[in-house]
Amino acid sequence: MRGLDAAREHVASHALHPAATGPVGLELEAHLVDLASPGTRVPWHRVTAAVATLPPLDGGSRVTLEPGGQVELSGPPAPDVTTAVTGLRSDLAAARGRLAAAGLGLAPLGADPCRPPQRVSPGSRYVAMEEHFQALGHRAAGVTMMTSTAALQVNVEAGPRSGWAARVRLAQALGPVLVAVSACSPLLAGRETGWRSGRQRIWAELDPARCAPLPMGPDPADEWASFALAAPVMLVRGPAGDAVPVRGRTSFADWVRGAGPTDRRPTVADLEYHLTTLFPPVRLRGYLELRYLDAAPEPWWPALSAVAGTLLDDPVAADTAAAATEPVAGRWEPATRLGLADPELHAAAAACLEVAVRRAPVGLRTQVTALAELVERRASPGDALLHTARTHGPAAALLAATHDAEEGT
Repeated sequence: MRGLDAAREHVASHALHPAATGPVGLELEAHLVDLASPGTRVPWHRVTAAVATLPPLDGGSRVTLEPGGQVELSGPPAPDVTTAVTGLRSDLAAARGRLAAAGLGLAPLGADPCRPPQRVSPGSRYVAMEEHFQALGHRAAGVTMMTSTAALQVNVEAGPRSGWAARVRLAQALGPVLVAVSACSPLLAGRETGWRSGRQRIWAELDPARCAPLPMGPDPADEWASFALAAPVMLVRGPAGDAVPVRGRTSFADWVRGAGPTDRRPTVADLEYHLTTLFPPVRLRGYLELRYLDAAPEPWWPALSAVAGTLLDDPVAADTAAAATEPVAGRWEPATRLGLADPELHAAAAACLEVAVRRAPVGLRTQVTALAELVERRASPGDALLHTARTHGPAAALLAATHDAEEGT
């Protein structure tokens, strides 16, 4: 790094790339469940052995593992949200079928309703992350985030350069509304949390310098660069390429200035690695990553994918969503705690879902309509989970989520 200006320029120049809107990429995480013993976390050797049996998936999804044993399917960019959902749904069904032969199921839920947070991956990155969180006083939330949460991530193009500020502002303003609509994590480790989205609550308990919403200004790329350089360094690469934790609070800008976690100055590779440790609700990676949606079973994750894509990429829907979300753009805490019981959030969600039903792709309109009807009742995908847990217990709720996923496809 030649200096702070060079670091800022590198981040800002890679933040957003001009591109036509429409293409969508989807990533869905799901908790891996032992179907014979849903209350027991699957050990790492069994996780890796089962996933190793998966063949290349027809839809092109990449399969990766999270530190608590969650399985993530990351679909390739698709020309539209319908194609993205179709590909991911096919790959999810194929993965689920192969894992079932090993006695394992997939439960796409925002948070694990049954099992205590526990890291099962021995990977150096996750060990180092845990040590960093502990050093900065966020260990409990950090371990829970890494091992007991799951999300649906919707990736959309940045659009034309002239519209970047409005597009990023809308993507972030939609956050509280879609947190409330997608809420599917009312339980954690066998207990009701009192929060509609326990997953979002956990993220809110982490370091805001790493996880808070981006400041909104006239140039989102510059705001992203400021956020990135001010964020504390979490990990550095060791001599063997492994992750080494940073146990103090040192920003990347401090490192560039010579007061960093190591004696050497940072490189471009160090900066790129640092960017992978930043988790705002909307992250800029050339395109926009929407990171605030709870994972949810069918038909909800396809509906949520269609709603997010439609509200951002359809001009009529985007105008309606911008007007509807403006009064609630910063209501992250009420969205997380109360969900659609908050009157202002419910009004915004109803307006967004009404236009989404009209403008969503025909192939996903049935699912979007079902979600709109759920919103009309001030309900969310987590309500069925909560009912099952209260009736039969948290382990039964976790197991039922694997069955719901199967029936939905």
